[in-house]
Amino acid sequence: MGQLSNRTIAVLSENGFEETELTSPVQRLKEEGATVHIISAKPGKIQAMKGDHDWTIEVGVDKTISEANADDYDGLLIPGGVLNPDSLRKNEDAIEFVKAFFSAGKPVAAICHGPQVLITAEVVKGRKLTSTKTIKVDLVNAGADWYDEEVIVDEGLVTSRSPEDLPAFNDKIVEEFAEGVHQGQHV
Repeated sequence: MGQLSNRTIAVLSENGFEETELTSPVQRLKEEGATVHIISAKPGKIQAMKGDHDWTIEVGVDKTISEANADDYDGLLIPGGVLNPDSLRKNEDAIEFVKAFFSAGKPVAAICHGPQVLITAEVVKGRKLTSTKTIKVDLVNAGADWYDEEVIVDEGLVTSRSPEDLPAFNDKIVEEFAEGVHQGQHV
């Protein structure tokens, strides 16, 4: 029995997610006993990338965004990649799904380019976080307090910069998902 044996975690992703930014956290969550569902716009499979050009593995989708209800989940993970967050930002249902976690005070984790989705969901103003440096200006312009650190935790919001930060990121998401609702987590 792991720390997360009574937790169900949603992983919101589209094609073009950075492979290790989904597979590494999912593996760790499962090792801790969590039930993990891959949520995407369409049923079937989504495909990973390594870097900006190399398509790699496919991952099965457990539920579509229209089938998923944030009330059924204890936490949300948004992997990065260049294409994945960009696709999610265009999907109003995905943005509403993200906002629902913040409204309920549930922990949310995003890595690399993943925080771009949080900008569109309008949940970063006044929050401390990190990301890949390429979206730092976007986050600052959206009102976030950006730091260049391997992992930042702010009232249930966990962010990291890149795949190199995954060990620290994975430790913190387990901790935050185990803690559950955070009063400071809000839209």
